[in-house]
Amino acid sequence: MMDLGRLRALHAVAVHGSVGRAAAALGYTPSAISQQISKLERETRTPLLEKRGRGVVLTDAAQELAQTAQAVLALVEQAEVGLEARRGEVTGRLFLAAFATAARGLLPTVLADLSAEHPELELRVLESDPYLMAELVARGEIDLAVVQDWPNTPLATPEGVCRRRLGEDPVDVVLPADHPLAAREVLTVEELKGQRWVNTPPGTICHDWLLQTLREAGEDPDTRFQATEFDTQIALIRAGLCIGLVPRLGRAPLPAGVVARPIVPEPVRRVSVLWREHATRRPAIAAALAALHRHWPQRSAAPEPECSPASATAPAAAREAKHHRSGSGR
Repeated sequence: MMDLGRLRALHAVAVHGSVGRAAAALGYTPSAISQQISKLERETRTPLLEKRGRGVVLTDAAQELAQTAQAVLALVEQAEVGLEARRGEVTGRLFLAAFATAARGLLPTVLADLSAEHPELELRVLESDPYLMAELVARGEIDLAVVQDWPNTPLATPEGVCRRRLGEDPVDVVLPADHPLAAREVLTVEELKGQRWVNTPPGTICHDWLLQTLREAGEDPDTRFQATEFDTQIALIRAGLCIGLVPRLGRAPLPAGVVARPIVPEPVRRVSVLWREHATRRPAIAAALAALHRHWPQRSAAPEPECSPASATAPAAAREAKHHRSGSGR
């Protein structure tokens, strides 16, 4: 009988692409993950890791075993969900993820609320990009994700995953205070043509959205400046090097020398929550959804969730392409 913890470690390496990232996701040290896989190798009498360059990769046998592990872990989760639903208690481990500005501007109060109301609930948090989070929810690596997308850059909902809209987050253009356009109260995208822009790195949803938005306005934008953190972007803007589009959620007060101006028509990003359909009965999922809705700045009646039909997940090649996108959604 193979040990479930060792299968979980192997599956995490397969999903995250390295021992180090798997350890970070599971909350262990890389050494502990390596030890688990070494024990699994002895248990199965099969080589599971092989050296490649400075790192290691899974063997073909390990990839096959990892697929079986995913199915086994899904069955275990279903059993746990059934027991939790029967007890009606908000307990167990809940792994949440969010894009950076939601992790800063929304999650702290939500997590504090959940911890105070449900002390038996073990909370874990990951900051990541929506492209990756959607796949991690579908694979069972995280339980619930706060994601963002845009009307012209939609995020696909994986099969077997439910989605509920939290609300919309307006976006302003941020400029140096002495910029010629800074004196205007409101700006249009047309007026922003010909500017130097700061953007998030390629492979992030914010990067794709900015390019799509400006190209729809007839401009191939000059995005010579790239920074993952909005604080870094604002520092570059303050230096007079560029301008940027910065959402309001999680935005710190702007420093002297920088101003934010609204745009018409107002660009907004859509903020939603994802979770696996078969986990809907978990009391912990229901509690987290209620807390997120309760602490969302623009409160409204919670919409009914939309769930994609549960079936096989996307092909492995497509999953890996999304998984290895760099950066994090802001």
